[in-house]
Amino acid sequence: MSAARPPAGANAPSGGSALHAVSKRGGPISLLICALGGEGGGVLTEWLVETARHAGYPAQATSIPGVAQRTGATTYYLEVFPVPLAQLGDRRPVFSLTPVPGTLDALVSSELLETARQIGNGMASPDRTLVITSSARTLTTQERMQLGDGRAEPADLLKLLGRFARAHQVFDMNTLAREAGTVVSAVMLGAIAGSGLFPFRREDYEAVVQAGGKSAEASLRGFARAYERVAQGRTQADYLAQVLAPADAPQSPRGAPPAAADPFPEPVRGMFGLGYARLVDYQGTAYAELYAGRLRQVLAAEREADPQGAHGFAVTKEMARWLALWMAFDDIVRVADLKSRASRSARVQREVKPGVHDLLKVYDHFKPGVPEFAALLPAPLAGRLTAWDRRRVARGKASWALPLKVATHSVLGMAALRTLARMKWLRPRGSRYAIEQAMIGQWLEGVVQGTRRAWELGHEIALCGRLIKGYGSTNERGKENLLHVLEHLARGGVAPEAAQAIRAAREAALADDAGKALDAALVQHGAPPRPVKAVPVRWVRKPRGLAADDESRLKAP
Repeated sequence: MSAARPPAGANAPSGGSALHAVSKRGGPISLLICALGGEGGGVLTEWLVETARHAGYPAQATSIPGVAQRTGATTYYLEVFPVPLAQLGDRRPVFSLTPVPGTLDALVSSELLETARQIGNGMASPDRTLVITSSARTLTTQERMQLGDGRAEPADLLKLLGRFARAHQVFDMNTLAREAGTVVSAVMLGAIAGSGLFPFRREDYEAVVQAGGKSAEASLRGFARAYERVAQGRTQADYLAQVLAPADAPQSPRGAPPAAADPFPEPVRGMFGLGYARLVDYQGTAYAELYAGRLRQVLAAEREADPQGAHGFAVTKEMARWLALWMAFDDIVRVADLKSRASRSARVQREVKPGVHDLLKVYDHFKPGVPEFAALLPAPLAGRLTAWDRRRVARGKASWALPLKVATHSVLGMAALRTLARMKWLRPRGSRYAIEQAMIGQWLEGVVQGTRRAWELGHEIALCGRLIKGYGSTNERGKENLLHVLEHLARGGVAPEAAQAIRAAREAALADDAGKALDAALVQHGAPPRPVKAVPVRWVRKPRGLAADDESRLKAP
């Protein structure tokens, strides 16, 4: 440990001689806490220090702020000397201000990737460190920026725990916190207490939490649930087996009636059940049956190409995923439905945690434009409205939009959203529905015909469903890219070469938002680049009220 004496007031009165080599490892018990912004990591550290004082043990804590809410957690370092102050007399331990890699007794984290980050920094030791972590994920900025699936694989993160931890506990701390109506810090405190890391009694922890005011009851509920979870020594074999299982492991169908799920093989039923339930919720049973019928076409083609099922029906499984997502495209009806659900109101209540006498008001801001309104109109009316907006933009004006501020806590605001959410019947009569179904039909036909030519070709075309994501211009660009690939790469040539070309084009499209990589891949495989689209140029006048001195300041470096 460092020879530096702790800051004044951190422990009992200074002046005593330093005490060394008393604990079983020759020093204090060390703990590193990693918490994201807003999760109460500072409160958790204060609880632990106060618990040590309540139990009569010397302790010290320090913290290092994170760079931002999701580019690094705030870390809190705590050391507790496992000998009561009453037995030390006038002697006092010397604590370290910072953790030393490889010497931690425990690492507690509220987020799985953050745990892996700290392990990568060398903080955990396979012969010494207990790791308690949440299985929950908060996606990093880098993960969100990827056009494809940029999420870190949970299986890879969990493997680190087995390699670099003496023992580990993994459970969903966020879920426990929500169920208890508290914050993650209370759950983390219960996990630390249940692990038996420190020589404190459960009553010591609870006494400190009870002194926290009106939120103490909820904090104690979260504390108790985590304490029991960890104290019972529940290993995470079931969780690890689920996450580390191969992607084609059998899954039980969920959300689909047996009559709809029976035609599909076991590896497909889990994904099919999720897709079927999503589309029943989106538009109704008839729409979900349309989804099932489309998927049966893919299954028939795959059975022709792979009668033995050597590939685990991967084409049908991928189509079950991406077809359901595309068929449940977002529109203003869907947004109104999600915003006005009771589950959303309950989530807001859990996050805000209003008191008995608090007044909670929720305002939702919307800005639907011409595309959103035209989507629900028949094709002739939608065409007229869209043409009017194009002429407006050509004259240098901004595209028309209707900014709205809806008080969803009020009766009128909620009634307006529920009225719009009940207009699902209008969706099949709208212009966008017809356009989307036509595009889906083109993709479906490409998958079916490609699979019959060669299984690999059908699989690559099915994976192109990843190109359809987002909303607005991002969604439109993805559909245009997919149809261009289908038209120029999927129809001709030798099947293995076509499959390789489609894979290269798909990976290029997901890697480069600007599309330059996709155009290069298309040309490389003998297809024309995407057509250049005209973009109107808007000229903006200088504001008349801009004074000369203001203009000079704007020009100054």
